[in-house]
Amino acid sequence: MNDLINLIFEWSKASPYWLGTAIFITAFLECLALVGIVLPGVLLMFGLAVIAGTSSLSLLSVLLLAWLGGLCGDALSYALGYRLQHKVPKLPLLRTHPEWLINAQVHFERYGALSLLVGRFIGPLRPVLPLLAGMLSMPYTQFATVSFFAAAGWALAYIIPGWLVGAALELSPPQGFWWQAGWIVLSLALCSLVSLWGCLRGWRNSSLISACAYGIAFIALMLNWQSFAVVDSYLHDLSQLLRTPWLDQTMVVITRLGDFSTQLTLSALLCVLLFIFKQYRALIFSAATLLTTAISNNVLKHFFERPRPDVLLESLTSFSFPSGHSASGFAFFLVLGVLASRQQPQRWRVLWLLTALIPAISIALSRVYLTAHWPTDILAGALLASVICSISLFWVQIKQPMRALKKQHWQIIIPSVLLALAILLTWNLPETLQIYAY
Repeated sequence: MNDLINLIFEWSKASPYWLGTAIFITAFLECLALVGIVLPGVLLMFGLAVIAGTSSLSLLSVLLLAWLGGLCGDALSYALGYRLQHKVPKLPLLRTHPEWLINAQVHFERYGALSLLVGRFIGPLRPVLPLLAGMLSMPYTQFATVSFFAAAGWALAYIIPGWLVGAALELSPPQGFWWQAGWIVLSLALCSLVSLWGCLRGWRNSSLISACAYGIAFIALMLNWQSFAVVDSYLHDLSQLLRTPWLDQTMVVITRLGDFSTQLTLSALLCVLLFIFKQYRALIFSAATLLTTAISNNVLKHFFERPRPDVLLESLTSFSFPSGHSASGFAFFLVLGVLASRQQPQRWRVLWLLTALIPAISIALSRVYLTAHWPTDILAGALLASVICSISLFWVQIKQPMRALKKQHWQIIIPSVLLALAILLTWNLPETLQIYAY
């Protein structure tokens, strides 16, 4: 396997045509039934994205190739499942590991089409769920629609981090950059490991442990944010190398997910639905997290009074630290992730929370790309939301664990949130594009 990986990387370095082919094939195999389980797809995709960041192949081309490869892998997996039907459990890997198919079927039956979207970012499920959808004769139009969007999000999540690393290596970072960046990465890694360890071990006070871990990192950042000026400046300049008209429009749409009006509407909608469903503890948890995050972020902004990057054609008048978009985005999607992960095995809780972080991270990164915030601003917003969410969860579960929402609840919540988003995102979009023009 190591020889194959080295061979792919050598081919990719030799020519952008080989690189594009390698990206398509790797994405295809990573999403292909059963093959994706044994293929180190995360390593391969990240490595190829790093190489692409140093090559002449455009970011748009790389994303399209990864997206198309994922779509083809999904389509073939669905076709195999539809063709084989009840013979699927007798396939080589599934015959020796029947729990893979059982877990995927439980996930599919509980969340339906949504499982294809969430399962796309969960390694063991990604190559099995499309196969299962075909085996269970899921309508192909429904499958293809979900796969269309899921593959796009998956390509962004897998390609852009590696691309940015490659672009950074291609340039010469200023003195002190790697030292400052190393401290930030190490601190976040330690906090995340402590939080994940507590969750996976099933400790009763795991949410309090997470709050303490992220709280320490947040306090350290508040005390030292001025010391990371080199990281802020360099990553800010690096992000501008990616600016293209199509990506500008995409990032504006993503950043509007974190707008105050959007988050206020979505938060109110979620709380109203939880009240109607008589899920009062979930309502208290959600309202406490979302409201406290918004108030705390606004107070801290006026305390630090950090100016924004002076790049936008129409400068924003509010302060920069912490990022309100990042804080509200992390708060809202963490709330959804926590509600979706209730009364599930610890491993599934972690996977749900990690999946919920994908749109939140996208919102945060869009703020740096659009020059509305410094990188430490979005990091502070994310840590603030994580601390408040953990404390709120600990508070509502002091006496007993919070109950999980029923399937019929999610069948109303998800479409309602998506419909509200569609309306809000299309409202005054041309004016928003003008504000973030570069």
